[in-house]
Parts: sequence; C-alpha cells; structure tokens
Amino acid sequence: MATPAKGSILVTGANGGLGSAIVESIASSPELSSYHGLYAVRNAAHAPSLTSALAHSAKHSHDIVGLDLTKLDAVRKTAERINARIAAREIPPIRALVLNAGFQDFGKQSWTEDNLDTTFVANYLGHWLLTLLLLQSMDKETGRIIVIGSQNHDPEDPRNDPTKAFEDPKFRTIVPDAARFEAIAKGTWNPASEDPSWQGGQRRYGASKFFLITMQHELQARLDTDPVLSKICVVGVDPGTMVTNITRNAPWFIRVLMFKIIFPVLLYMSPNSEMVRATSRSAGDVLEAAFGEGDEPPKDKYYYMRKPFETAKETRDPAKREIVWKETVKLAHLQKGDTLLTNWQ
Repeated sequence: MATPAKGSILVTGANGGLGSAIVESIASSPELSSYHGLYAVRNAAHAPSLTSALAHSAKHSHDIVGLDLTKLDAVRKTAERINARIAAREIPPIRALVLNAGFQDFGKQSWTEDNLDTTFVANYLGHWLLTLLLLQSMDKETGRIIVIGSQNHDPEDPRNDPTKAFEDPKFRTIVPDAARFEAIAKGTWNPASEDPSWQGGQRRYGASKFFLITMQHELQARLDTDPVLSKICVVGVDPGTMVTNITRNAPWFIRVLMFKIIFPVLLYMSPNSEMVRATSRSAGDVLEAAFGEGDEPPKDKYYYMRKPFETAKETRDPAKREIVWKETVKLAHLQKGDTLLTNWQ
C-alpha cells in the first residue's frame, strides 16, 4: 500500500469518548481520512468504540497502537516503534499529535508500578514523555501538538465553583515550589486517605491538567528557539463537559444520575448548550485546532468553543513552568539523545 502523502495523525485514548469521536470525524472526512491514523489505546486487541468509529471509512489507512501511558517503559517502547517506522518511511511524519487520553479517579486513588499517582502519570507524565520522544517524527514544517485541557486545570475558573473542590484557599495554588510538584506526583498531596471524596479526585485531576497546560506553554517556548523544531505549534483545547466513560469511577449520582440521565436529556433538548457538549462538537474543535488555517500559526493558543481562552495564571508563570519542566525531566528519566529538542533539560 502506498504511503499517504499528507502525514500521520496520532490520537491517544482513541477507544471511547472524545477519542473515538475524533477518529470518527477523521474517518468520515474525505480530506482528513487521507492521513494515516495512529490510534493509541490501552488494549489494541479490544477497542470496540474505536472499531465502530473506523467503520465510517474503508479507505482510511490506520494502525491501532497499544499504549499504556501509566507505564513509562511502555511509552518508550511505543515511541521507539513509531519513530523507527517513520524513519524507515513506512508511514509519514506526524502532522498532528493529539494528547487526548484522560483518567479521573473520583476518590479511588491508585498508584503506578513506579509508585506515582495514576492520575498524574496517565494524564500528564506519560503524555509529556511520549511527546518529547516523538519530536523527531513530527512534521517539522506544519506539525501541531494538541493538548486537551479542562476547566479543572484552573482553580479560579468559575465553572468549578458548583463542585466546591477548590473552595479551600489551600487548593488555589498548585505549585508554590518543587516539593509540591513531587507531592502531587507521588500522590501525597490531597491524598484519598485524608479526603476520600470525589472532590479530592477532582483536585488530583485538575492538578494533572494544570501540568499539561504548563507543558503547552513551556514546550512552545523551547520549540521556538530550536533550530529544527521552531515551526511546530503547541495548541490547547478545552473540550467542555461531555458524556464519556471518564466518569466510570464516579459515585452513582455523578456516573448515573448526572451523566446518564440529566446530561443526555439536556443535550437532547439543547444540542448547542455550553453546559454539556456532544463529543462530536468537541472533536470538531480539536480537529480545527489541529488543521485549521488562520492568518498566523496558532502557537501556544488555548481555545474553548473555538475562541481564545486564558489559561490559569500559574501556568503562565515562567519561574513555575521551569520548576515543573525540570522536575518532570527527572521523573521521566529523560537522557541526552532521547529527544530531538535541543533545550530539553
């Protein structure tokens, strides 16, 4: 089979929710389906939602890629295989890298085999490492890295007020220093042993998304000064509240009452509501960020409902961004030669 000329699209968390909606939009589009899809899922042998999404096009070339973001060794092996295939020109360079996979524990905190908080690794650290390792395989002229954000990344966002998760002033600052970053990474900050509520899980989820948005800003700044990678754009998208299986660990009133009864009814009655959005609408927002054309490249832009949206003040603090970056390098065990980024330390 001839190698597609346009490039590859890599989507993490492609089995279910927003990920499958993104894949379905790609497969259904004559323009986007001509790209080669790399659809990353935890279990490549069993991905029913992804399989259903791919049924919308028989001509869309793609691979279903096994990827467990909570295991850093697995992330390295997956990146190594993708890099080797692109270097051998079996598949084209990555035009869009969509960091979509997400996990929320809703109070059922757990840890990875590296003794790190699962939410932190699944949402942030695994994606950070994957991105740094795959930079060598990005389209150096038009490549875009899409970060999927959340209102929860910003404790000051008024959309979070009804949950009262960030009501206590001590949760309004995420990273005062490196010690706090380490505590969040290890799950000793706001642990379920002290607060077993779903609000505690929401704070851990928010912190992981905070780091992902911080990565957006810091990575773009470092790419901009790189002699080879300076044209790559890092773009953030807040997809809004959607009915997805990210609530699988939530208590009954959230998992069933809100997300299986109330929200679907609201969505049916008001499909253009801001309160709850169809995954297809949010998928369109993501693909617009990845492929939309404007007057200038959307470097370090963050969007909500396709309009520019300001990220949390802390994420825009250069000193705090540097703390997060340097501590992440240590946790990910990134070494010289692992990434194409010149200023990686």
